[in-house]
Amino acid sequence: MSKRVLVLAANPKKDSFVSYLAEAYASSAEKHHEVQLLQISDMEFNLDLTGGYAGEQPMEDSLMSFQDSLEWCEHLVIFVPIWWGALPAKLKGLIDRTFLPGFAFQYEKGELIPKKLLQGKTARIVMTMDTPPWYYFLIQGAPAAKQLKTATLKFVGFKSVKSKMIGPIISSTKKSRSKWINDVSKLGYAAN
Repeated sequence: MSKRVLVLAANPKKDSFVSYLAEAYASSAEKHHEVQLLQISDMEFNLDLTGGYAGEQPMEDSLMSFQDSLEWCEHLVIFVPIWWGALPAKLKGLIDRTFLPGFAFQYEKGELIPKKLLQGKTARIVMTMDTPPWYYFLIQGAPAAKQLKTATLKFVGFKSVKSKMIGPIISSTKKSRSKWINDVSKLGYAAN
């Protein structure tokens, strides 16, 4: 069954391996699905949610467009590098500025847990890193994966969030990179 798939290449650096992986996924997914590919490197916006949720902050065009794409999609795929064990600041800024009350969730009087406004969507997170994935998961506790999966996507209503860790990138061979590209292409074909 065809899905509406949003692919976000979340490396602020242009022409990164993350972008290449995202493009391979999107290209494969387009064979059976409707696909939008967004490059965070092309988006210009203030990273800071300067007043928190207390005041309104004008939203840049790229942020409004991202929200439109997020509402449109049934399946979200985020390709992101792990820097210092965490998400790049630009991706965190994108989340802070767009996953807002009234759009992604809504506080309700007398309720401890906010209402989830992005119900029913699925997601996949593909993280690249220079450390071995087993080390990031077992020793460091995979904080970025937990943050995106549980504290962000599931918090706003995503019903299923899968993850894949790829690395180490810094010492990878051409053969390793070809295998990773093939792996994400297969995921794209299935929109999984």
